Amino acid sequence: MTSLAAVEITGSLSAIGYGLAAIGPGIGVGLVFAAYINSTARQPESSRLTLPYVWIGFAVIELLALLGIAFGYAFGN
Repeated sequence: MTSLAAVEITGSLSAIGYGLAAIGPGIGVGLVFAAYINSTARQPESSRLTLPYVWIGFAVIELLALLGIAFGYAFGN
């Protein structure tokens, strides 16, 4: 009879780790664009002024997602 502690798990868990790491940037992108839509709806004349900040925020958040997948492949055993 084998105990549950003696069962060996095979495979890479980095895919699960990246899946969990992608939740944060996904929520972040949603919040950035929701805030932009909300601010544009409140004050339409400021849409041209705030749009570059939206793209900078989007790029930074996506960089975090790419770092998550890169670290998953680099350090995943």
